[in-house]
Amino acid sequence: MTLFFYVIIAIITFVAFLHAWSKKDYDVSRTIVINRSKADIYGFVRQLKNQKKWISQLQGAKTAKLRFSGVDGKEDAIVYWKGDKTIGEGTQKIIKVKPGHVFETKLLLVKPVEAVAMVYFASKEIQPERTKIVFGVRGYLPFPYSVISIFYSMENRLGEDFEKSLQNLKTYLENDNI
Repeated sequence: MTLFFYVIIAIITFVAFLHAWSKKDYDVSRTIVINRSKADIYGFVRQLKNQKKWISQLQGAKTAKLRFSGVDGKEDAIVYWKGDKTIGEGTQKIIKVKPGHVFETKLLLVKPVEAVAMVYFASKEIQPERTKIVFGVRGYLPFPYSVISIFYSMENRLGEDFEKSLQNLKTYLENDNI
């Protein structure tokens, strides 16, 4: 019985050490250059209703139900979604709009896990019809997700989704779909 007790204490101590050692804040972003004007891109991306056209997770969720409230593209506009276990359930609320430059939303995930994150989108004109886009998310990982992140990188997992989404956005916008 004593050996069992020491093993349990050792496991708990090891997990606590991993949590203390792990990085709890994350900021994952990807960048792409799109051959389109900054005004066109920003005007398209800030509309929550357009997300299904380019965000990879939403494109794969054909049965997801979306509800919108507020003035789309303006602060306090909200989209609520409920889908399968791939995208789960949550809300996204526009919290910052700096026309032509920065667009931020607060993401509240309810299922499959509860989480809060800030999604951001920034644009910078390189040439009149070439725009650099940064798409990212930042947040905090509570226990036990901080320990899991040591073995399952947020950078890799979210980075792949962001790369697909930005490539979808580039293809969509460069094919004159707006």
